[in-house]
Amino acid sequence: MGWRHCVIGGMALLRWGEQRMTKDVDLTLLTGFGGEEVFVRALLAEFEPLPANAMDFALRNRVLPVRTKSGFKADIALGGLTFEENAVRRASDYAYTDRVVLRTCTAEDLVVMKAFAARPQDQIDVEGILIRQQGRLDWPYIYENLQPLAEVKEAPEIISSLRMLEQKWRR
Repeated sequence: MGWRHCVIGGMALLRWGEQRMTKDVDLTLLTGFGGEEVFVRALLAEFEPLPANAMDFALRNRVLPVRTKSGFKADIALGGLTFEENAVRRASDYAYTDRVVLRTCTAEDLVVMKAFAARPQDQIDVEGILIRQQGRLDWPYIYENLQPLAEVKEAPEIISSLRMLEQKWRR
C-alpha cells in the first residue's frame, strides 16, 4: 500500500533497549489530520477490531487496536504530529530474523515516546535504552522533541526525570 509507518513500543525496544517480553505490536501510521477515516476503513477490512465501534474509537483516541490474522494484538497509532512525521522519516529497517524485517523508529525517537508516556514500565524501558545505547544517543534531538510534548501535556517532570536518567547513564 505504500503507507508511511514505523514500529514503536516493545518491538522497537528489542532493537534498541533491554529486551523484555511484549504482548503486542505498536506502530505509528502516518494519516495526518482529517484523512484518518480512509486508513481506518482499510485497516478494518483486513484486521479484527478490538473495541466496539472501532471507527469512532480510532478517530476519537487516534489509535486503532486490532488483532491480526495470526492472532497478535496490534495498536496502530494514527500519526499526524510533526514529531511523528519525523520519527517515521528517520525510521529504518531491522532484521529480527532472516524472514522478519520491520521498519522501526530510532532509539532517540523511542526515548521521546517512552519518556512522554511516563508510565512506570516506560521509565524502565527508557533506562534500558540508555544502558544499551550509552554514548550513541543524540541528546539535543531528544530534548528538542520531548520539550514541546511535555509542555503540551503540562508535565515538566517528564524532562527532569529524563535528565536524572541521562546523568546516571551518560558516559
